[in-house]
Amino acid sequence: MHRLQLNYTLSKDSSPALVRNPLIDLLQAVSSQGSISGGARALGLSYRHVWGELKRWENELGNELVIWEKGQSALLTEFGNKLMWAERQAQARLAPQIEALRAELERSYALAFDDSVHVVTLYASHDDALSALREHALQGIALALEHEPVRLHLDIRFTGSVDAIRALNEGRCVMAGFHTLLGTGKKTLTERTYKPLLQPGQHKIIGFAQRTQGLMVARGNPLGLHSLQDMVQHRARFANRTLGSGTRVVLDELLARANLLPSEVNGYAHTEPSHAAVAQAVAACQCDAGLGIAAAAQQAGLDFVPLALERYHLVCLKSALAQPGIAALLQLLQTQAWQDKIAAIAGYTAQDSGQVLSMRKVLPWWDYRRQKT
Repeated sequence: MHRLQLNYTLSKDSSPALVRNPLIDLLQAVSSQGSISGGARALGLSYRHVWGELKRWENELGNELVIWEKGQSALLTEFGNKLMWAERQAQARLAPQIEALRAELERSYALAFDDSVHVVTLYASHDDALSALREHALQGIALALEHEPVRLHLDIRFTGSVDAIRALNEGRCVMAGFHTLLGTGKKTLTERTYKPLLQPGQHKIIGFAQRTQGLMVARGNPLGLHSLQDMVQHRARFANRTLGSGTRVVLDELLARANLLPSEVNGYAHTEPSHAAVAQAVAACQCDAGLGIAAAAQQAGLDFVPLALERYHLVCLKSALAQPGIAALLQLLQTQAWQDKIAAIAGYTAQDSGQVLSMRKVLPWWDYRRQKT
C-alpha cells in the first residue's frame, strides 16, 4: 500500500484543478513523445534527470515502467500504462472534490489579499461552463457597479442539482445551479423533482446557458449507438450518474419519453460522480456509453451522439438580487467577452445569460390563472 502526500502552490495564472504527480507527468511525456529524450524536452528537463527519475521510481514501486532499446521508440510497460489510466480515472472521479478544495483555499486567500472582494458561494451541478466562468472572474475583471469597481470571486461547490437547491434553501449558499431538458412540462419527473424545492415569489431564475446532452461513446462509435433504443437493443454497458444529479433526472426523463424502463439499461446501477468520470470510464473501456455533455466527451477523446437540448439555470432567493456580489455576477454574465467564451465550449451557447427570467416561462409547472366560479 503506497501512501499519498498532497501539496499546492500559489500562482497568478489559472490552471485546471488537478493534483499533480511528477511520475505521471514523466510517463505522459515519454508516452506522447515516444522517447526519453523527447519527453525530457517536452518537460524542459535534462535527459539524465528524466532517466534517473524513472529508474528511481522503478526501484520505489518494484516494477518496470518503460521499455527502451537503442534505436527504438520508448514504450510504457503494462504496469506503466495501468498507472496512467488509474491516475486519470481518479482525477476524473475526484474532480468535483478537488475543485471544491481549490475553491475553498482560493476563497480564503481572496479575502486575505483583498477584503473588498465580493465572494459569491454557489452550489451547482458539475458544469464545464461554470468552471470557465469562475476562471474568467478570477482574471481580475473589475466591473463598475453604481460607479464603484467591483471584484468578484465565485466560490463554487459542485454537487448534484437537487442537493444544490437544497443547499440554497438551507442557507449554505446564495445561489444554486441546476439543469432541465427543454420542453419538459407538467406531470413529468422533472416537475416532481424540482417543483417542491422552488417557490414562485421566493426564488428567482437567472439565465445561464443552453447545452447538449448525449451519449459519450468510444472513438468511431464501434457499436453504432445513435439513441437510447440502440443502447438497450445492443445491451451496451452503461455508466449512470448518482442519485440527486441533474443528469440522472435527464436520463430517466429521456427513458420515459422513449418508453424504456431503467431495468432495460445494462449498467443502470453503475454510477459515476461527474461527466468527466463517466467519460473516463468509457475511455478506459469499463463501459460502452454514458450520458453526458459534449465538452467532457471531447476532453476524453470520445465521440459524442447528441440526444437532447437542456437549459442550465442559476437560482437565488429574491432578496439576494440586491447583494453587490450577485449584481456583479449578473453584469459579468451579460458581457460580450463572457458570451464569446462560453460559445467556444463544445455543446454550449449563451442563453439569456445574466437575465432574471419568469419562472413560469422557464419552468412551466405553475398555473396562476384563477378558476372561474
